[in-house]
Amino acid sequence: MQIQTPDWVKHAVFYQIFPDRFARSKQPQKRLLHETRWEDWDAMPTLQGYKGGDLWGILEQLDYIQDLGINAIYFTPIFQSASNHRYHTHDYYLVDPMLGGNEAFKELLDAAHQRNIKVVLDGVFNHSSRGFFFFHDVLENGPHSPWVNWFKIEDWPLSPYNGEFPANYAGWAGNRALPEFNHDNPEVREYIMEIAEYWIKFGIDGWRLDVPFEITTPGFWQEFRLRVKAINPDAYIVGEVWGDSREWLDGTQFDGVMNYLFAGPTIAFAAGDRVVLEQVQTRDYKPYPPLFAAEYATKIQEVLQLYPWEIQLTQLNLLASHDTARLMTIAGGDKASVKLATLLVLTFPGAPSIYYGDEVGLPGAIDPDSRRGFPLEANWDREIFNTHCQLISLRHAYPALRTGDYQVLYAQGELYIFARTLDKEELIIAVNAGTASVKANVNITMHTQPNKLLYGTAEVEWNSKEETQQLTLTVPARSGCILGVG
Repeated sequence: MQIQTPDWVKHAVFYQIFPDRFARSKQPQKRLLHETRWEDWDAMPTLQGYKGGDLWGILEQLDYIQDLGINAIYFTPIFQSASNHRYHTHDYYLVDPMLGGNEAFKELLDAAHQRNIKVVLDGVFNHSSRGFFFFHDVLENGPHSPWVNWFKIEDWPLSPYNGEFPANYAGWAGNRALPEFNHDNPEVREYIMEIAEYWIKFGIDGWRLDVPFEITTPGFWQEFRLRVKAINPDAYIVGEVWGDSREWLDGTQFDGVMNYLFAGPTIAFAAGDRVVLEQVQTRDYKPYPPLFAAEYATKIQEVLQLYPWEIQLTQLNLLASHDTARLMTIAGGDKASVKLATLLVLTFPGAPSIYYGDEVGLPGAIDPDSRRGFPLEANWDREIFNTHCQLISLRHAYPALRTGDYQVLYAQGELYIFARTLDKEELIIAVNAGTASVKANVNITMHTQPNKLLYGTAEVEWNSKEETQQLTLTVPARSGCILGVG
């Protein structure tokens, strides 16, 4: 079977937005609530408070997003919900009125598309919420409800709120706020397929699927793909699977997954022993213990060999998300670690994803703290911001950084050097994660001699020896560079 994935994803740089925290609209809009009940924007986020970010606010910031070089946005859930993160869905057909409703979303979607920015929504299809109409009907009518078989009811009476009694129904991760769907029920299955189809017809460019590994009904994700792709063959389907995802990346289900298998080793190499353990120990993407270059090279080769190349090019590569601490905090505030990891993610095959605020050095511990309000410009870290702008621009300028072959050239001590090549375009990327300057001699077989510094600082010297060429590269401590042809 020939695997097909959406071509646009291979050239995308994603921006992940948590809608309650990115921007409040400055224009007068019809709102459910005015300022009085919102948490202070710059105060530490809480589990249950809202900061009042909305879709109009994002619309007003599209210039910023576009200027950064972003051409795809992944939104965490936007459907009506009684939670600030909106993973507790009340109505899958209604964009939360607090965000501006379906009208604001249509306006934002059209404006994004005019700028050639794709939009991917979060699909929470494993579970709903206690406020979801069908489950609410079961709470009201008990065994008489026509929707009893939509959920995994174990006994009566149901206890949705009082923890002193058994819930008597299955909730995701044992959480009674998140009643699980019974996906073996054909009605449930059809209901979810129709939601997926509705929003693709509405104009979205794909779905990010929340905990899709929890849905084990045979054929479910195969049907999901067929029905979504029948409407838009270029729609992107990306799953939230943290580990080995071969089971879902066989070409019949997802186009990619959130690539935590890339994130973990990359942070462990770039940040090394600076990683703050309490920010990573409860998360299973393993950004610890520290890795030297040779170990990092091994891990990266393993990741690249797991899936077909067509799938590798549509993986969603990230360093942080709403489910992790932010990179700046994981690295103990060390800017060099952030810059090195950013260099690695923006030169890796697959679509890089930047978690809103990471590009300006926003810190944040494990959630809810990693979901802070986007900072005022006066509080941006300009060095981190400029690094992102420069690297995103280079990724767009050089096709080899997007779809070129990835070859490790050198991995010793704390120096890691690799090449990205596409036809006659050849680039060399070097990362020195160590605290001392390093000089390396590397024998390379290339058509060209990349000696122009496109990014970073280094001393470069080429010597030709019969069929091979020798590159002598000196990379300063805690820095990286990209070499192209001058």
